[in-house]
Amino acid sequence: MNKILIVNTGSDSHKYALYGEGIQVARFHFEREDAGFVVRVKSGNKDEKLVISAEDYQSPVVLVFKILIDKKIILDSSEISLIGIRIVAPGEYFLTHNIIDDQYLLKLKEAKQSAPLHIESIIREIEQLSKILPGVKIGGVSDSTFHQGLPEVARRYAIPEKDCVDFSIYRYGYHGISIASIVRKIELLYGSVPENTIVCHLGSGSSITALKNGKSVDTSMGFTPLEGLPMGSRVGNIDPGAVIALGQKKELNFVELEKYFNNECGLLALSGSTKDIRELIALENKGDKRAKLALDSFAYNIKKYIGSYIAVLGGLNLLVFTATIGERSSIMRERICSGLGGLGLVLDRNKNDLMIDTDGEISDDYTQIKIAVISTDEMGEIKEALLGQQLF
Repeated sequence: MNKILIVNTGSDSHKYALYGEGIQVARFHFEREDAGFVVRVKSGNKDEKLVISAEDYQSPVVLVFKILIDKKIILDSSEISLIGIRIVAPGEYFLTHNIIDDQYLLKLKEAKQSAPLHIESIIREIEQLSKILPGVKIGGVSDSTFHQGLPEVARRYAIPEKDCVDFSIYRYGYHGISIASIVRKIELLYGSVPENTIVCHLGSGSSITALKNGKSVDTSMGFTPLEGLPMGSRVGNIDPGAVIALGQKKELNFVELEKYFNNECGLLALSGSTKDIRELIALENKGDKRAKLALDSFAYNIKKYIGSYIAVLGGLNLLVFTATIGERSSIMRERICSGLGGLGLVLDRNKNDLMIDTDGEISDDYTQIKIAVISTDEMGEIKEALLGQQLF
């Protein structure tokens, strides 16, 4: 029986899902935990967490196929007829979903410097999949397609138009696959998407998106996923003048600066110890002032985007929290919503504390603006996008 393998390689995690006849038959989530590495495996009614080696974490697809065969979910790799993979890459070329061929792979390698946290692992994943499943079509599903209708005022940077055109320098936005899945879920939960919605996708990589009638009108990530919020190890917004000064004073070239801003900044830099929200909260509870600064900065910047996007939208009907931090951390949700009562955002603490890894509203019953936790389904959305393309 032909099956579809979906691959979602993030900046700090790896996810896989296997579908047969439209139904998810297995799911894998590789992530860092307690200074080590684990994989959560869901198949049927079973949900396991396995401790794995650093080598397994670096080459997860090999372990995925071993587990699939060991558990007799598949007999061998020949049962896989199609592969879909999330593509995070800047440029007009990557605004559409497409088959990954030699030209596509060449374009990815050319774009690698702009979004290295994702593209390096994507290229490695594609090469491994091509060895394990030679001849099987791999579809690249764009993480920016959802944002391609951004109005010009949000999409353009204030640089000469010729440079925008010649070098494809625009705000492309990311986490579009996640936001598209949230829009689908909102329609199921509420019957339609409210006119004014803000989605907070909060994880190792984080972004805020403003939706007008379900369409993206602004989003915090820009040409690359570096722009916007301070993230796990990404700098977020920074004065270009400071970028120039850092390059000069630290004597860093462009490649070294890119690595610096992607790998050495964000919550990791602010705390001086870790980028993991769970660890930061534990450190703060022990009196660590730098951990507190990291958490405060994260919440502060999210508040700024929420406030500015309410202004962009002309009001707000629904605020959504999603992704790892958004779905699992009631502490951070409360911290973010604290002080936003003047904008009509009032969180119910009891509801919030109960809403962990489950969908539902956490707003006060007497407020007009709804606040909800909605789990993202990037894997299912990648599958839908893949099957919706005539090319595949």
